[in-house]
Amino acid sequence: MQIIDGNKVSAQVKEEVRNQTLELKEKHGITPGLAVVIVGNDSASRVYVNNKKKACEAVGFNSEEYALPEQTTQEELLSLVKTLNEKSDINGILVQLPLPKHLDDKAVIEAINPEKDVDAFHAVNVGKIMLGEYDFLPCTPAGVMEMLHSYDIPVSGKNCVVIGRSNIVGKPMAMLLLHENGTVTICHSRTKNLAEVCSQADILVAAVGKPKFVTADMVKEGAVVIDVGMDRDENGKLCGDVDFENVKDKCSFITPVPGGVGPMTIATLMKNTLKAAKLQNNISD
Repeated sequence: MQIIDGNKVSAQVKEEVRNQTLELKEKHGITPGLAVVIVGNDSASRVYVNNKKKACEAVGFNSEEYALPEQTTQEELLSLVKTLNEKSDINGILVQLPLPKHLDDKAVIEAINPEKDVDAFHAVNVGKIMLGEYDFLPCTPAGVMEMLHSYDIPVSGKNCVVIGRSNIVGKPMAMLLLHENGTVTICHSRTKNLAEVCSQADILVAAVGKPKFVTADMVKEGAVVIDVGMDRDENGKLCGDVDFENVKDKCSFITPVPGGVGPMTIATLMKNTLKAAKLQNNISD
């Protein structure tokens, strides 16, 4: 069994982004800029936003944070997004989800210029992913693919099972595996014989949001297990959707929590923001 080290792979991605950013500054005088909008004071969101800010510093981007109060109205938020769409020094706009209940996150995402939608949540970018002709990929699924490539894990012809059908992870994850010729099954709360379906998987991706949901009987001997979950167990300790201790000995590869998929999400966000800066300035790689 080999651990897939997300910290290591994300450091490589960020190093690559940093070098390309230096080149962009030297050759074209352009510094990529990312605007992060956070509404309210959700503690998990605050941690993510701080991590994004640190990553921007590490790769040499400019970052702007807009921390809005909980009672911000839909009009105020959409007005800010419009302003950011028009700022030429901002290449990427990210609105931290979840938003407070009274705000319509769908309307906010649709208000972001698709060329600045570095989360790849806008319907235009989602459509491009379906067609396989995308500029940006959603950060978490793209991070998972980066890890598979980094460890030379082939997808073509493999049985791939994704547990979870969210728009942020499950669905795009399935599409990316399909684009690389995996045979993909998406499982969810209504799936019959879930354990049996999962136990057929050569590559199993758990994105269900339930602590230690994937148990050893659901994993095929020698499978690659990717844990996208970020949960707390009964003792309040950070864990994933996979029961790591009991599953690890059956796998050929497995991602830990923390230190697996998490760091990759932010590294991919940096990659997307750099790409956005190049596209908006008509600079080809």
